[in-house]
Amino acid sequence: MNRSMPALARFGVLATALSVALTGPAVADPNNVNPIPGLNGQPRGLPQLPGPTQAVFQVTGMDSPNHTENVNVLGTDLGVMWDDGGGRMITAFGDSAGLGIPNLLAGSIWAWSSNVLFRSTTKDPADGIIFDSAVTNPLPSPKIPGIEISLIPTAGISVGSVQFMSMMSVREWGNHGKWATNFATLAASGDGGQTWAQLTNTRRANVDGHEKFQQNAFLKDAGYIYRYGTPGGRNNPGFVSRAMEADIANIDAYEYWDGATWKPGDAKTAAPIVGDVAELSVLWNDYLGKFLMLTTDPANSIVMRTASAPQGPWSEPQVLISGPTLPTAYAPMIFPYQTGRDLYFMLTVHSRYNVILMRTPL
Repeated sequence: MNRSMPALARFGVLATALSVALTGPAVADPNNVNPIPGLNGQPRGLPQLPGPTQAVFQVTGMDSPNHTENVNVLGTDLGVMWDDGGGRMITAFGDSAGLGIPNLLAGSIWAWSSNVLFRSTTKDPADGIIFDSAVTNPLPSPKIPGIEISLIPTAGISVGSVQFMSMMSVREWGNHGKWATNFATLAASGDGGQTWAQLTNTRRANVDGHEKFQQNAFLKDAGYIYRYGTPGGRNNPGFVSRAMEADIANIDAYEYWDGATWKPGDAKTAAPIVGDVAELSVLWNDYLGKFLMLTTDPANSIVMRTASAPQGPWSEPQVLISGPTLPTAYAPMIFPYQTGRDLYFMLTVHSRYNVILMRTPL
């Protein structure tokens, strides 16, 4: 992360930001953003929250100690984290705003990449998460409305030395927190996340039950990969499927929880395990001795559920951050290493269009 932007580009950041109308963020469309601190209408510094959940570190952007603008990531979202199987953490972010040729087709003055990865050796995030290398735009998207406006990572996991990401191909942004997808697919890397290839045999279009798994979260447990899914967008039901680790890329080998048992091979049999959820993150927690699920609810609050088994039953949601206290927050993603009673997670704040590390006591 020692590559720096030239002075002209830094001046361009300022000029570009000054030209942006400081309007409120769109419900789903990431193009209507201004990630420049001090010019986006948002207060500088970390958000101050009234409850036990607190913002502890700005992970991305120009105000972050990581200075992700040095690799032309001025603003981004998501922050899907996983261990690479060798003790290093990979974090995948989604649509990232930078400088360059603006995406005028999408009505944006920013140059957009659909995904970016950062690596870290941080195991204790009490003082933040420090990145030491980046892989920019590993899986490019044409970013043409009506064809594919973005190719977004929604989950990541390692199996042996191979990295897998679940990717969502977005055809167009919709209204009210919904978006239309072409398909979900896996991408794989055999070199620690440096280069990636889509596994086209894993593509599943938005039909025949696979509409339930367009956005995903991964969980490892007892030799299985559990794949949680929702349709494209927010305020949807959530579902779960699973396969043995060795079969992660064999979609035909997955079985689906129908509410009572596991049914092989047919995604249409999957029954909802939770309702009114958005982007999901799921992990086992030693402190509670339960599985944790983070997401947002219809009031845009950050909520947590617990369960004794990956398929549930899942508890009623517990509010960690109420919607009115941080109204444009979404996509809470759990830090992958155990930290005792403290639960750390990344959270996107759309009005800043950057990602913040949060901590809440369990």
